[in-house]
Amino acid sequence: MSRFWSEITHTLVPYVPGEQPRHQRLVKLNTNEAPIEASPKVLEAIRSTSGDQLRRYPDPESVALRQAIATRFALDPAQVFVGNGSDEVLAHAFLGLLKHPQAVLFPDITYSFYTVWAGLYGIACRQVPLDEHFAVKVGEYAEPNGGIVLPNPNAPTGILLPLEDIRRLLQANRDSVVIIDEAYIDFGGESAAALIPEFDNLLVVHTLSKSRALAGLRVGYALGQAELIEGLNRVKNCFNSYPLDVIAQRAAVASLEDESWFRAGCNEVMETRAWLCGELARLGFECLPSAANFVFASHPQRHARELFEALREQGIIVRHFARPRIDRFLRVSIGSRADCEILVEALEQLL
Repeated sequence: MSRFWSEITHTLVPYVPGEQPRHQRLVKLNTNEAPIEASPKVLEAIRSTSGDQLRRYPDPESVALRQAIATRFALDPAQVFVGNGSDEVLAHAFLGLLKHPQAVLFPDITYSFYTVWAGLYGIACRQVPLDEHFAVKVGEYAEPNGGIVLPNPNAPTGILLPLEDIRRLLQANRDSVVIIDEAYIDFGGESAAALIPEFDNLLVVHTLSKSRALAGLRVGYALGQAELIEGLNRVKNCFNSYPLDVIAQRAAVASLEDESWFRAGCNEVMETRAWLCGELARLGFECLPSAANFVFASHPQRHARELFEALREQGIIVRHFARPRIDRFLRVSIGSRADCEILVEALEQLL
C-alpha cells in the first residue's frame, strides 16, 4: 500500500468487473453484452460526426438526448439525467440522494457495486436477505431507512419483481428515495418509469449497454421527478460538466430512434434465452426464472467452480461468484445462438 494514499483509499474494496479476455478465439458469455451489433443508424451517426463537432466541447446538458429519452417515456426533459453509463448515474445517486444518517437498504445478493459506492461515500447500508427462492421480500423494506436500491430484474439472479410490488415498496417508503436499477428490464419486464408521475421518491435508472448493444459507448440515464434530477445535476456539475461526448450523444439519439432494431434485438435474446434454459434443463441444470439477458443455473451433481474452470479451458467464459448462497451457480450471458450451442455441446461432454 502506498504511503501517499488518503485514509479512505486504504479502506476501499473496489468492484471487480467481469473478465475481458484478450484472446480472440473465445466464446465470451460472462459480461452480459449484447449478441448483436448496434443499430446501423448508430454507426451512421458516428461516421457522420464532423471534425468541427469534435473540436468543440459537447453540449453539457445533452439536450437532444434528454429530449429523445423524455419523448420515449412521456416525460419532460427536466425529468431526465444522463451520464457515462448507468454506473456513473448510480454513483451520483448514491452521493446526491442516499447519503443520510440512516442506512440504505438493498438485497444481500445483488449488484456488488452498491457496497462499493456505499464504502466510497461513507454511506451506512444494510443488506436485506433474499428469500429461499432468491426473490426480493418487499415487506422487509418497510422500516426506517436512508433510501432503497433494487435492481429489477435482480442481478445476478435475473428474477423480476412485478410492478405492483414496486408500487407497494414506494407506498411504504414515501419519505426516502427508492432507486430501481433497470439495466435488464427490456428483456421481459415492465419499467417502473410509468410510476414516476405518481411518486416523487422514485428514481429509475437505465443503460444503453445491454438491450441497445452500446456497452462500448457508455451511456446511461435516470428518470424521476425534477427535484431528484436536479440533485443529480448538482453532483454532476461538481464532478464533470461534460460527461457525455458528442459521439456518445449522437449515437444514443440514433439508437433511440431505431425502434424496430431495438425490438428485434430484444426478441432475439428472449428466444435464445428460452432455448438455452430448455437445453440446460435437459442436461440436469436448475435455472432461476430469468427476465434478463443471462441465466443463473446450478447443477445438483457438479460444482459450479469445477464447471467454470473446465469450460474456461475450452475457451468458453462464463461467470462464477465465490460468495455464500450463490457459489453453486453459474451466470451465463445470452450470446448468439451459435455461441450458446457451443456452450451446450461443451457441457454435454463435461457431464
